[in-house]
Amino acid sequence: METSRPLDELNNSRNKRVIVELKNGKQYVGKLKAFDIHINIVLDDTEEHINGELKRKIGTAFIRGDTIILLSPQ
Repeated sequence: METSRPLDELNNSRNKRVIVELKNGKQYVGKLKAFDIHINIVLDDTEEHINGELKRKIGTAFIRGDTIILLSPQ
């Protein structure tokens, strides 16, 4: 049985679209470009969603890991 670690799974999502939900309830959807051990992440082609509704397109975004509550492949 193969065991994967969280950072391995995050690395498998690199260059794919992910959904990031923050503590403040906002969601960001974009292509995962980079991350570090603190789960600080960089997204490209980022869109901000509030209550499921697209609010704005941001482009490249840096999100601090300590604000993230959920990160999932789209």
